[in-house]
Amino acid sequence: MPANVEIKARVQDLAQLISRVEQLSGSPAQVLLQTDTFFPVPRGRLKLRDLRDGRGQLVFYDRPNSRGPKLSHFTISPTDDPRGLAAVLSQALGEQGVVKKERHLYMVGQTRVHVDHVEGLGDFVELEVVLQEQQSLQEGEEVARQLMCRLGIEVNDLISGAYLDLLLAGGESHL
Repeated sequence: MPANVEIKARVQDLAQLISRVEQLSGSPAQVLLQTDTFFPVPRGRLKLRDLRDGRGQLVFYDRPNSRGPKLSHFTISPTDDPRGLAAVLSQALGEQGVVKKERHLYMVGQTRVHVDHVEGLGDFVELEVVLQEQQSLQEGEEVARQLMCRLGIEVNDLISGAYLDLLLAGGESHL
């Protein structure tokens, strides 16, 4: 199963963050509109990502809800019928909630940098250090920490859970 080292943080100064990530990336962002529908499962998280262009992805991931760099294992299966699959999964499993976001995706070395505007929550940044086959968790954590420093991401801005957790806790008032 593929793995990333991830962090997620609130954004205090969006213009400054975008300037820094664009400079490090050396290329413009890929803009993605995403609607993630989450389904209850016994462990980890299961979401159906609707890319709003007729394509989607069923994503299972398992990671701890902790601040700072954390290991995430994931599996992704593409679909050409995200709405139909969402209907089937909703009938079979029920829904936990829906997260709508506009994601600006940048690549910085081996790291996917997501600058997200999440409906009902505001602006966030996610780092996903894509671990290479022989790379250790500690090496991935170090890449994440160095990039946090270069992007000006403060430890007190880190969040532990998923956007869905924040929305279910009451949105912006619980950040």
